[in-house]
Amino acid sequence: IDELPPGRKPITTLHKYDDQMTSLYAGIRRQVSEGRQAYIVYPLIKESEKIDLKNLEEGYEQLREAFPEYRLGKVHGKMKPAEKEEEMRRFVSGETQILVATTVIEVGVNVPNATIMVIINAERFGLSQLHQLRGRVGRGADQSFCILVSKRKLSNDTRKRLDIMCETNDGFRIADADLKLRGPGDLEGTQQSGIAFDLKIANVAKDGQLIQMARDEAAKIVDSDPTCSKSEYSVMWQRLKALRKSNVYFGAIS
Repeated sequence: IDELPPGRKPITTLHKYDDQMTSLYAGIRRQVSEGRQAYIVYPLIKESEKIDLKNLEEGYEQLREAFPEYRLGKVHGKMKPAEKEEEMRRFVSGETQILVATTVIEVGVNVPNATIMVIINAERFGLSQLHQLRGRVGRGADQSFCILVSKRKLSNDTRKRLDIMCETNDGFRIADADLKLRGPGDLEGTQQSGIAFDLKIANVAKDGQLIQMARDEAAKIVDSDPTCSKSEYSVMWQRLKALRKSNVYFGAIS
């Protein structure tokens, strides 16, 4: 599971800034001129007044001007299914060389001839999504590249996300880094990131062995006192009850 399929090469991931597009276009042109294909992914379909992000429609027109000698396609979530299927068919068959898209391509797309994945505003994507998008290339025998394009002003956590993407293709390492950066979430509630409930002694990402030992001890206690009635454990049961944020009956969840 930690090895590439035979004949495939590790994807090279690079971080570029949005004021370096000229050199980036040169790299795309070099690959496409050799018969390869490229994905360009945008976070938005159309311009938003609320968020300062690059958008697909505007980017598509800019790319048509930058690459007049090549055929471009575009695909996004607001297109009719038949339109999306036709655009994907054209790209898979090689009729179009550059596919401009949103994240609708992050799963289920297999084009071995595609060797370039450019992710615009990469700082707006989480690690798992970046890793999924990167997985659209590197599916053939040729060397593939994933280019993460961001603005220059980044938070420390965002820079760490992009750095880990450039350092490794290992999904386990990326998942571990994602857990450390975002937190495990609320195990009793709906919050999917951040610090969980009020227990702050163990770190889920670092203290796996300690957590397993604690779990084994907890199982012994529950087995010996399933009704939470033994006086020797009364202080512990009271404390656990006070720490709980809500009374959730997990047995009713299927």
